[in-house]
Amino acid sequence: MDFQGRPVLITVHAVKRAREREIAYPDQVLDVLRTGKVTRFGKNGLKFVKKGKHGSIICLGEDLGHAIVIKTVERGELI
Repeated sequence: MDFQGRPVLITVHAVKRAREREIAYPDQVLDVLRTGKVTRFGKNGLKFVKKGKHGSIICLGEDLGHAIVIKTVERGELI
């Protein structure tokens, strides 16, 4: 998978957190990365967010310049 022409890498930690929080990996996680809203925070931080009827899914990552690394996956609140 690519984001702005750079590969997206998903860490083992992110996969463990997705399974722990009952988020379907890779189906829901890849859907968030493909179609979710992207916001930048801090110097190199990226946040991919997709809202759904059971709450939002948030993928937090870092922009390394040559690649995007997803470090963790969280579940947000219902809005």
